[in-house]
Amino acid sequence: MKDFSAFEGKRVLITGANGLIGRALTSRLVQCGATVIAMVRNEQKARAVFSDIDDGSIEYLVADVTTVEARNINADYVIHGASITSSRAFIEKPVEVIMSAVLGAKNLLEIARVNNVKSFVYLSSMEIYGAPSDDAKILETNASNLNTMTPRSGYPESKRLCECLCASYAVQYGVPTKVVRLTQTFGEGVSYDDSRVFAEFARCILEKRDIVLKTKGETKRNYLYTEDAVEAIMTVLLFGDVGEAYNAANENTYCSIYEMAKIVANNFGEGQVKVRIEEENDISRFGFAPTLKMNLDCSKLRSLGWHAHVGLETAFERMIEYMKNIKTERRS
Repeated sequence: MKDFSAFEGKRVLITGANGLIGRALTSRLVQCGATVIAMVRNEQKARAVFSDIDDGSIEYLVADVTTVEARNINADYVIHGASITSSRAFIEKPVEVIMSAVLGAKNLLEIARVNNVKSFVYLSSMEIYGAPSDDAKILETNASNLNTMTPRSGYPESKRLCECLCASYAVQYGVPTKVVRLTQTFGEGVSYDDSRVFAEFARCILEKRDIVLKTKGETKRNYLYTEDAVEAIMTVLLFGDVGEAYNAANENTYCSIYEMAKIVANNFGEGQVKVRIEEENDISRFGFAPTLKMNLDCSKLRSLGWHAHVGLETAFERMIEYMKNIKTERRS
């Protein structure tokens, strides 16, 4: 585990602080002795989320990333993680997805510039690589085959533009920007009603329902446990090179969605949960990414001293237990 004592006494602005990764980052930074400036849209909700860790180390900045104005808030670091992540929104509201990403990044970069921050990290996505068709390792220098004329591409294309904006702010204004390209990340803290595939698999276990796939589940990718993602982001924030992007994934978790479904059913289903494929004729309405093979190479991030520690089965075990407790609390 890396030494993050440099954060002690520092002020870190986090957007998307109410989200899965934002919450985990906030908790870890408070443990490190930092003051977190949590940019949120609902202060009451945020205070409830952080009630167990807020000892005065969290300041709440109520604002929308698309309209927030640049001003001096004495921030030492900025982590911009706010983003629309709903697959359905990618196809139903692609304009809002694009504009939210670009305006948000521009506004946060301006805040970083005004505050003369020590480091700025933008949380990007593995989707910027498009839809690779083989199992070859993907480096940060790999190109994309995204189709710009498909509205579903609005999410990854806006991420690509935001990355370029970060690099441009580094060159033109001297803002020390870095990018973390996260693979799909999960763990404790996932909402019980989360629509993403890993949460649906966990719900199937808890509700003793078969896991039903709407495709053959041929897409392959790596996954990442929340705490490992937090370590990656904080590592890049402190030790990453300005103007560089870093893949973040647990390379040992590379598998297809079908294979992951079988792992979950076999390990946690107690013989009561099966995996079934019921293909839909038209899956475009779900907002799924095209079938791909996203085998991220994380050697660049590992060169900074970072390593993923939690595997797929342990990540599911912990997430299922967390969601089980949420389900119990709902009943009481």
